[in-house]
Amino acid sequence: MKELLKRSITGIIYVLLILAAVWLNSDAFDFLFMIFGIACLHEFKKMIHLKGYSIFIVFLLFWWVYIYFLNDTVSETFKLNSIYILMGLNLATNLLLIRHLFSVREIVFTKLQKFLISIFYIGTGCIFLTMIPYQAEGFSKILIIGIFILIWVNDSFAYLTGSLIGKTKLFARISPKKTVEGFLGGMVFSIIASIILFKLTNEMNMTNWIVLSFVIVIFGTLGDLIESKFKRVAGVKDSGAILPGHGGMLDRLDSLVFAAPFAYACIQFLKYVS
Repeated sequence: MKELLKRSITGIIYVLLILAAVWLNSDAFDFLFMIFGIACLHEFKKMIHLKGYSIFIVFLLFWWVYIYFLNDTVSETFKLNSIYILMGLNLATNLLLIRHLFSVREIVFTKLQKFLISIFYIGTGCIFLTMIPYQAEGFSKILIIGIFILIWVNDSFAYLTGSLIGKTKLFARISPKKTVEGFLGGMVFSIIASIILFKLTNEMNMTNWIVLSFVIVIFGTLGDLIESKFKRVAGVKDSGAILPGHGGMLDRLDSLVFAAPFAYACIQFLKYVS
């Protein structure tokens, strides 16, 4: 009971902090996820035994370029091309990590590979997450809150459904507690949440919200499994201990960090075809 209370209090504070940053202003949101990105990188580099602090300098440089510089000083064409290049590097890294997830043999990464994976998996994942609400004119609070709601609903109902009726293991080799029933439960309730978001907002049409929920659930689940594999290889239960009852910051953001670039690409594509 004490552990559940601690977990609940931490979860409430975490959610309120994010919502407060979103509603306060865009600078508060940007700063919060820059700090979250640094925390996730710190935990990840410890987990993969990557030494040195140059990774933080590179991350902050990328952050400044993509969150501020490209929005203030360059043409729209140059900005879009730069984003597409970053997305290509991120997606190539994420596809490599999906391959790593399904590989039965142990893959040993070099120091350079660890550095690049840290930047283009964790670093740019946080950057794309921050860029999501800027895809329209201004700062779309509803869109980014909708993304958080979909990932939270998926996590919560995947856990509840799996606990109640879960029998078929989803990926027992990496995450013994995850079940197919839990995955499907998270998917169903995320779709319901996406329909409710459509009814309550005018951000996107219902089809776009539903497609976005599929993308977030599928790639969010993969992101969770990928981090679980890194923890299993490292022999640790949590990525850190910054959040009492929840583990590390990466434990809370692993789904979002991995799914964010795919969600960003999905929103861009839906805008193009609409």
